[in-house]
Amino acid sequence: MPDTEQRQGDKNVPQAEDVAAATGGKLAITVHSAGSLFPHAEIKNAVRSQQVPIGEFLLSRLSNEDAAYGIDAQPFLATSYEAAEKLWAAQKPVITELLAKQDLVPLYAVAWPPQGLYTRKEIASASGLSGLRFRAYNAQLEEFSALAGAAPVQVEVPDIPQAFATGQVEAMVTSASTGVNSKAWDFLSHFSPIDAWLPKNVVVVNKRAFDGLDEATRAAVLDAAAKAEARGWEMSRAEAVSMMEELKKNGITVYEPSAELRAGLEEIGAKMLASWEAKASAEAKAIVAAFQGQ
Repeated sequence: MPDTEQRQGDKNVPQAEDVAAATGGKLAITVHSAGSLFPHAEIKNAVRSQQVPIGEFLLSRLSNEDAAYGIDAQPFLATSYEAAEKLWAAQKPVITELLAKQDLVPLYAVAWPPQGLYTRKEIASASGLSGLRFRAYNAQLEEFSALAGAAPVQVEVPDIPQAFATGQVEAMVTSASTGVNSKAWDFLSHFSPIDAWLPKNVVVVNKRAFDGLDEATRAAVLDAAAKAEARGWEMSRAEAVSMMEELKKNGITVYEPSAELRAGLEEIGAKMLASWEAKASAEAKAIVAAFQGQ
């Protein structure tokens, strides 16, 4: 599954196998996982420049290019899988047009499990985050941290354990999956499933490379992508449950957010959405309007 950051690439192996089987081995996809070929921040441009034909990255990392890319990382806008799927349905046509301008074709997207709050003690209210050094992995989390009175610090997934161990960061919002993958129990003690948002990873292919395939192969790729998206969302749902249990099993105290904490965080989310709408393009605003049924 993904994290707000970078999905474990080996989860893409079944998709690659689907394509190979559907094309009789004519098209083979070799998966390079966990940033082993390009750093996460460079994947989109590597696909665009045809250094590689296909790649996967966190969609909200592109929010500085257009606000439409980051709407799924707006706190407390879409906080369940059902809402996240509805948001993606509204978002996909706009994202497709934006990526087309960069010679990229989105094949499918899958949400990470809901984002929760990790700390070294229970947080009773949003004011409890004030002064903490807060891990950020995109522009939205930087803004979220600042509004909460915390100090945002950019830290990628592989560096999380060391960042906590050295005091570089003291709190973070991320999925249960990332917490388990990072062995969060080694450096913090508490997790609250605030379900702030469900960010998505997207798989894109270079348009020239895609158009260079014959019609039957293109159809096979699109069919495999549709199956991968459906399978991926179900896997994410299952992982949200299993990873939460894994956190508990390893000694993390999992506690429900208090009404005061949730209200304070939702207030921050409302401020962020108002700020987002003030500078978003008409196309980006249309995503929220469609999502909210306006």
